[in-house]
Amino acid sequence: MSKTDNKIERIIIFIDGNNLYHIVKRMLPNVRQIEFNFKKFSDYLTEGRRLISVYYYTAPLDKSYDEEGYMKQQKFFDLLQRIPSFKLVLCRMQKVKIDGKTIYQVKEDDIHLAVDMVKLAYNNAYDTAVLVSSDGDFVPAVLVVKEIGKNVENIGFENVFSYHLKQECDRFRKLGKRELAQFF
Repeated sequence: MSKTDNKIERIIIFIDGNNLYHIVKRMLPNVRQIEFNFKKFSDYLTEGRRLISVYYYTAPLDKSYDEEGYMKQQKFFDLLQRIPSFKLVLCRMQKVKIDGKTIYQVKEDDIHLAVDMVKLAYNNAYDTAVLVSSDGDFVPAVLVVKEIGKNVENIGFENVFSYHLKQECDRFRKLGKRELAQFF
């Protein structure tokens, strides 16, 4: 068990949901993502430390565009909200046209995650932030959190991680297909 000043280390896990979704989809294309066991995943990342909470950032789909996908996602959200200490942070989905094709992009998720990570560090809510993302845009937030005196661990993925983020975090763990498969 990790200790900080003779007490059990407190952690908060911050999950970039859109990033995790697309990485898992690419690494394990034959699994049903709704079956991902976030409780087991959180326990794995906690490693015997005291889990304060898990924050998961994503955006709801547009029901008028894809009603079936929307309903599946709502079922997924319902499952997440039943997990103790799990906080679902819904951001916004933005419709854009690229080359004449309409696509939807998750917006504000990274900034919400970064703000929460810094705010909770200032509020002394945790000793270590566990950041589940391969997005190097989080480096400025990581640097502020470390400046406050907190630790940051980055969970990256086989062939999909930010070298810059890895370098700035106190610890880096790379998960491969085998590690991810155990959560289904």
